[in-house]
Amino acid sequence: SMTNRKKLIIDTDCGSDDAMAIAMALRDPRYEILCFTIVAGNVDARQAASNTLATIERAGSYEPPVYIGAEQMLLKELAFAYETHGMEGMGDLGIRPERLSPAKGHGVLKLLEILRESQEGEIDLITLGPLTNLALAIRLEPETVRRAGRIVMMGSAGMGGGNVTATAEFNIWQDGEAAKIVLESGLQNMMLVGWDACLGDCMLNEREFGRLRDSGDLGRFTVDINGALMELNRQRFGEDCLDMADPAAMAAALCPECVREVGEYYCEVDTSCGPGYGTVLVDRYGFSGKAPNVSVCSGLWPQRYKDYIFQTLGSCGKR
Repeated sequence: SMTNRKKLIIDTDCGSDDAMAIAMALRDPRYEILCFTIVAGNVDARQAASNTLATIERAGSYEPPVYIGAEQMLLKELAFAYETHGMEGMGDLGIRPERLSPAKGHGVLKLLEILRESQEGEIDLITLGPLTNLALAIRLEPETVRRAGRIVMMGSAGMGGGNVTATAEFNIWQDGEAAKIVLESGLQNMMLVGWDACLGDCMLNEREFGRLRDSGDLGRFTVDINGALMELNRQRFGEDCLDMADPAAMAAALCPECVREVGEYYCEVDTSCGPGYGTVLVDRYGFSGKAPNVSVCSGLWPQRYKDYIFQTLGSCGKR
């Protein structure tokens, strides 16, 4: 039954790796997703909503409502990730929802409404895109956002280099000002899952995405939509592999035994107009003398993480 499941709200700018993460969450019987809130990022917000709805249909479990939130970043011009996920964000396979459409209401206001009516700590938040919606919610009603349990965010380069500039990771860089608001909010129980958490042995290799494709319709869908990313990685890493940042963050949030490296640090976001914009500065050695404000996950156990992907997305992923 749904009653004893942990409740979640997932905020996403749904591109191809978000879709994989969303399907994983929808098919984990320990959780109930109350709604999805949409933010612009990989693609514009309308397209991200369409991609989320199409993913919900294909996951074949239950169908939470999808609310469109921020369609612009706080201050910065949007720079979509077309080269990573294709023009439509899902590898340009012409994927559309067949039945579902976005629910009425603004994502940020819905998030606050649901939290307001919840018990303290009852609902965890997971963000897979820029932090614009969360920043707006904090600015509007900080006390309401404090009702959330854990807040797990795919964001930052962790302890490594960036994937959009030398030091910045895309989600944070896309709206550095929003990330700054979130990290300076004083919220407890926040965790950043860095891009480095999905690299190295945690990347899916050819054999593994072959196995996922062969596991059934959902597995095939989650691999096929990542074709543009696969192409990019062939140039970037010299081999066929998938760095699945959002699935790594989802695994860290929903299956904590996947987490290998995590520490609490004082972190701040560089919002200066220069090459460091959007970088999360992780004070590893306590130079600032400031108390930690966020946990940073920079590594997963590769086998546990991959097992969790196969378990939720493969045909054996039962609800």
